[in-house]
Amino acid sequence: MATTTKSKSGLNGLGAGNGFGGWGNGGGGPAGRAMPPDTYRLGMMFGLAGISMLFISLTSAYVVRQGLGADWQRTRMPDLLWANTALLVASSFTFEAARRSLSRRWLTVTLVLGLAFLGGQLAVWSQLAASGIYLGTNPHSSFFYTLTGLHGLHVLGGLAALGYLTARVRRRWVEVTALYWHFMDGLWLYLMVLLFWRG
Repeated sequence: MATTTKSKSGLNGLGAGNGFGGWGNGGGGPAGRAMPPDTYRLGMMFGLAGISMLFISLTSAYVVRQGLGADWQRTRMPDLLWANTALLVASSFTFEAARRSLSRRWLTVTLVLGLAFLGGQLAVWSQLAASGIYLGTNPHSSFFYTLTGLHGLHVLGGLAALGYLTARVRRRWVEVTALYWHFMDGLWLYLMVLLFWRG
């Protein structure tokens, strides 16, 4: 009987209490505590560093390829890209408003602007294809489709996070997703300079 009582007591100390070192309550940390905001931010910074390395390597390939031959012919910038850029820049302002106020309304506006940006990008690619400019038409068009397509995929990931946030607003997630979104905005402006206004 003494052994049985001791066994139950031990199980209660592990399972019914904090749960194997405090991780059993679903709080994301010891004794059910959530991880500190800096942990989420650090994780996002590592993710953004990986994305940066991808686009840095593509930039290097772009610059090297540009200097290799006379077949380099810069694609004319579609006028719709101005509108798309304005949409993405505006979405950073609305996301910042959402971050400061934790407003579902501003998150929804940001989501709509992001969707409009992606829709605009699909329209740009459609316009280029209609005018005979495809992925393999020339080196510059190849880089345009590749760079803007990869950016679009990353924006799509941000939109998925936004969709979650509009349904379940959490400050720490709004903070780190805002960081990601502003990065996507800055990356887009960089790509426009690289593709159409550099040298």
